[in-house]
Amino acid sequence: MAEKGYFYSTKSNAKTGLGMIIEEHRGQAKKIMNLSLNHLKATYKGALLGPAWAIIKPSFTLFILWFAFSVGLRGNGMVNGYPRFYFMLSGYVPWFYISEAILGGARSVRSNRQYVTKLSFPMSNIMTFTNLSSMYIHLILLVIMYVVLWAGGYCPSVYNLQILYYLPMMFIYFWVLTWTTAPMAAFSKDFESLVSSIMTGLFWLSGIVYDTTKVKNSVIRHLFYFNPVNYFINGYRRTFLYNQPMFSADNRTETLIMLAELLGLILMGSFYFKRLRKLIPDVL
Repeated sequence: MAEKGYFYSTKSNAKTGLGMIIEEHRGQAKKIMNLSLNHLKATYKGALLGPAWAIIKPSFTLFILWFAFSVGLRGNGMVNGYPRFYFMLSGYVPWFYISEAILGGARSVRSNRQYVTKLSFPMSNIMTFTNLSSMYIHLILLVIMYVVLWAGGYCPSVYNLQILYYLPMMFIYFWVLTWTTAPMAAFSKDFESLVSSIMTGLFWLSGIVYDTTKVKNSVIRHLFYFNPVNYFINGYRRTFLYNQPMFSADNRTETLIMLAELLGLILMGSFYFKRLRKLIPDVL
């Protein structure tokens, strides 16, 4: 029996972090789906309108944008020949998801410590259902954005089908990012604070309120290629506003950089996950 236990331990230690994550997700799809819905409800527990607030808050922001640029500043807001409201709408909607995926993902393990300390629960699943609950909200806002752009005459278009690439890739990228940020934040609240402080700078460096492809300095313009947030925001605009193909020369370069960064995140995240997974219950 002892020999069997030793063999199992050796086999477990030989497994990569990515292998652990894949194994922890095997057969867990239904459980993750239910937990993601419960997480969404728990986030707004006690509020009269419950999870509806997850839609109301960003919708109110979008209403303010509409009022500011369509009523208050009528005639003063155009970007690349498009009304600034539509330009910012197509940037804000993915940003709402990305910011929540980054912040919520970093906090996911610490804020759901009961699953780690009291239950025999696969830790990587926590990061998954947290990210998935944010995706539900994003899908609803995506529909709202589409209707608004349709009313403005920018949709429908065959290019809208590009969302079938951008949406899952965006989910995967920021889900994989949590493999590093969630364990690190579980060890130190300072790391969580660092992530929060970075978000403001990331907002202004991600082309949400301006077009990064029109930056005159070529060095700075090409540095934007390394910002994955900027990549997905520009992708949404190509898909729903510009009606442009995703395979332009510049976009091919950005896509290759993003995929290289994703591979780096997978390697780094699986490494940290394996190193920290067994230590986190004691820390929490």
